[in-house]
Amino acid sequence: MEWQTKIQTLYKKILLSLSQCDLCGNNLYNDDLLSRSPPSQTLICSSCFTDIPLFNQKIIQGDLLNWPAINKALPKIYFDHLFCLSPYLAPFTQWLPQFKYQGRFELASVFANLLAQQWQNSVLKSSSADLVLSVPLHISKWQIRGYNQAHLIAKPIAKLLQLPYDESILIRTKKNKSQVGQTGSQRRDNLAKAFMLAKKLPCNTKHIILIDDVLTTGSTASEISKLLKQAGVAKITVLTVCLTLPKS
Repeated sequence: MEWQTKIQTLYKKILLSLSQCDLCGNNLYNDDLLSRSPPSQTLICSSCFTDIPLFNQKIIQGDLLNWPAINKALPKIYFDHLFCLSPYLAPFTQWLPQFKYQGRFELASVFANLLAQQWQNSVLKSSSADLVLSVPLHISKWQIRGYNQAHLIAKPIAKLLQLPYDESILIRTKKNKSQVGQTGSQRRDNLAKAFMLAKKLPCNTKHIILIDDVLTTGSTASEISKLLKQAGVAKITVLTVCLTLPKS
């Protein structure tokens, strides 16, 4: 009916007027898109997307541990592979603090979709995983913040990759001081025995994907990986949105 068509057109125009690129502020869509259904998860325009500093997964074969500088910067690690979306540079230096501390929950879907897309095109995809886990928060920090940012990323990633996910297996038992500014050895000492398994892993769990938002020294992911390997896991792949690049 004519009135329904007018309402649908008006609805799309309103959506388009509200759809601005998160980075440059320009409208994401043109008027010629009014005949189409509005896309569901969009944050930035195509021009800004091309400027995002994504890692070239082909060069590093999907694993940042193939990069000598990263291997040197991450001594004494217990995980086997490191898959990361981008160095910790703009716009992630803006997005991740907003997501972590200001509750911009829509960014979780953006991160998950980008990670899943990159993962599907990587060499590591051929090594199928059995389970997805996320780095847990201590209960006191969870109560203050109200959510665990790693969990918010891990849940949609597991769904996109069609893998089981369990947020209740890992528990953080030790309330640590902020690790900002600490060296790798200080972080490792701070995290010693900070995690435990709340229940047994599913039978025949040999390869786990561990999700976090940012990897700096690798100490947190490594301590969890050490625990998982003691429980019989053979391989652990760490997936993070960003990696803090080594200074030298």
